[in-house]
Amino acid sequence: MTDRDAVLALNQAFYRAFSDRDYPAMDSLWAARLPVSCIHPGWTVLFGRDAVMTGWGDILNVPSGPVIQARNERVSLYGDTAVVLCEETLGHAVLAATNLFAREDGEWRLVHHQAGPIADPLVHTTDPVGRPSSTRLH
Repeated sequence: MTDRDAVLALNQAFYRAFSDRDYPAMDSLWAARLPVSCIHPGWTVLFGRDAVMTGWGDILNVPSGPVIQARNERVSLYGDTAVVLCEETLGHAVLAATNLFAREDGEWRLVHHQAGPIADPLVHTTDPVGRPSSTRLH
C-alpha cells in the first residue's frame, strides 16, 4: 500500500468512527505522543491529547447525531507528514475540513483536524452597463 493510499484509508476510518460514534476507533486513530490539536466548528482550539479526546468523547456521546461523510478528498504528502483536504457532508450542510497526519512509530496517525462552514458560492455577473459584480447564491 502506498503512503497516499494508507493516509486516505486512515482518513476514511476517521469519518467511519465519527459517523458510527465509535470512540475506541476514534481514539486509536490519533497520535499518542506527538502533539495533537482539533478545531471543531464554533469551538475554541483544543490542544493536547486529553483535550482533543475529551472533545471527541463529548461529540460521539450524542446518541442521534448526523451521519458525516467525506468527499472530494485530496492527499498531499510531505515526507512523514500528510494533509487531507476534503468536504464533510452532514445532511444538507457542507463543511471544509483539513486533516493532518504524521508518522508515529512508523504508522500514520491523526495529529490535527479542523472543519468549518463553506460560504455560499459567488455568482459572477455583470450589471446592466457591463460592470462585473458578484452575489451569493443564497
